[in-house]
Amino acid sequence: MEAQPYAAAPDDRPVLGSLPVEPLLTSEFDADPGAVYRRLRGRHGPVAPVGLMGVPVWLVLDYREVLDVLRNEYLWRRDIRYWRARAQGELPSGWPLLAGYEVRQTMFMDDEEHRAARQTLHTALRPFQEARGPQGWELRAAVSRYSDDLVALLAAESGSAGFADLGAQYTRPLLLMVTTKLFGCPVDLGDELVMDLWRMLDGGPGAEPATTRALAAFTRLAAHRRARPGDDLTSYLLLADPRLSDEQLGRELFMNAVYLNDITGNMVLNTLLEVIRGNATVRRSLSAGQLSETVDRAALANPPVANMCFRFAARDTPLGNYWIRAGDAVSPSAAAAHQDLLAIGTSRLVDPALSTRSHLGWGAGQHQCPTAARELAGVLVAQAVGRILDHLTTVELTLPPDQLPWRTGPVVRGLRLLPVRYEMARPPSQHRGGVPREPDRRTRGLLAGLRRLMFRGQG
Repeated sequence: MEAQPYAAAPDDRPVLGSLPVEPLLTSEFDADPGAVYRRLRGRHGPVAPVGLMGVPVWLVLDYREVLDVLRNEYLWRRDIRYWRARAQGELPSGWPLLAGYEVRQTMFMDDEEHRAARQTLHTALRPFQEARGPQGWELRAAVSRYSDDLVALLAAESGSAGFADLGAQYTRPLLLMVTTKLFGCPVDLGDELVMDLWRMLDGGPGAEPATTRALAAFTRLAAHRRARPGDDLTSYLLLADPRLSDEQLGRELFMNAVYLNDITGNMVLNTLLEVIRGNATVRRSLSAGQLSETVDRAALANPPVANMCFRFAARDTPLGNYWIRAGDAVSPSAAAAHQDLLAIGTSRLVDPALSTRSHLGWGAGQHQCPTAARELAGVLVAQAVGRILDHLTTVELTLPPDQLPWRTGPVVRGLRLLPVRYEMARPPSQHRGGVPREPDRRTRGLLAGLRRLMFRGQG
C-alpha cells in the first residue's frame, strides 16, 4: 500500500487532538447509551469527538452521515495502515482494542483485495444458503435438532416450568454448536473451540489467552480440513481459493466465528427480548408469521453492533460540523443512527414494513455483511427464535427491562443474560417411532462441554 499524503488542515478548523473529548465508556454509557448519544448530538451535531480508552476518535451519530461513511469506501478506508495515530506511534502502549484491528482479515481490507476475499466467502457460503440443497438442508435441520436438544436439556434439569437464562442456556450454546457444525470441527477440536470462544466473547482476564488459543485452533482446523476436506465452510473456502495459507484461513474462520456468535447471537437475544417484553409492532409481525420482519424490527430497536469498527479518512474532508483529517479514525454508530432515524418521523419511516430494512444491523456499503452470510444469518436468527417460542407457551422476564444486565464496550452492546420464567407446551420428543432419539456424537460432545461451562459460571 502506498503511503498516504496528509493534506494540511484548514487553519480555522480544530484538529481532533486539540479538542477536549469526553470518554465514551462511562457508567452513564453503560446504563443509558441513548442519553449519551443525545447529549453528544446536542453539543456537537452529527459527528462528535470522543475518547475511547484514552484515544480520541470521531463518533458518527446521525443516520445520513453514518450512511455516507459506510457507502463511500474510497474516502473512508478499512485498512488499519491508514490510521495516522497508529503509524506515528501515538496509541497508548497495550491499547486493548488494537489486537483485533491487527488481524489481517477480509473486513480490514480495501479495494480489489477486499472484493476478491468477499467473493471467496460468498462462493464458500453459497451451498449453505440454498435451503433445498443438501448442505443448506442439513444445516437447517441441525439448528432444529440442536434447539430441541437444548430445550430437552433445560426440561431435564429444570422441569417443564421454571426459570432459565435464554442467553447461557439457549442462544449462546446454540450458536456455538452451529459454528462447529458449519466449520466442520471434529468433536475434540469443537469442544476446545466452544470453551475458548465463550471466554473470548465474554472478555475479562482470560479473554486474551483464549483469543490466542482460538486463533491457533482455527489454524489447526484449516490444516485439518486441507488434509481431510468435507461438506463444511472451511473446506469450501479452500476450494474457492486454494492459495489461502492455513494462517490466513484461520484468521478468516476466527473472525467469521466472532460474527456468527456475537452478532448473530445478539440478534437472536435482541429479537427474543423485544417479543418477550411486549414490543407491540414486533409481536404483530411475529403473530402474522413474519419472522424476518420480526428480526428487522428488533434490529432497528436494538442493533447487534452498536458502534461499528473504525473507518479511516483517506483525505481531509468535512463531516457534520467538523473537518476530519486524513488518517483520523471514525466510528459509525448504528445505535445512534437508529435513534436519529426513529426521531425523524416514526409514522412515515418506521411503521411501514419496508422501512425496517433501513436498519444497519448488517452494515451498509461495500463492507456490509456479504449477501450470502447476511441471508444465512437471517435464516438462523429466525429459526432460533421461532424454535424456542414453539416450545414455550409462557415466557416472561424475571427482571424489569431497564434492569437487565448488558455487556458494555466500544463496539457491541448485548445482553449478558436473558432471565425468564417459562412454561413448556411439552418437552421436545425424545422418541421417534417408539425408538428413543439419541443425540449424535457431535451433539453429545458439544452438550457435554457446554454443561461443564454452565456449571463453572462460564469459565
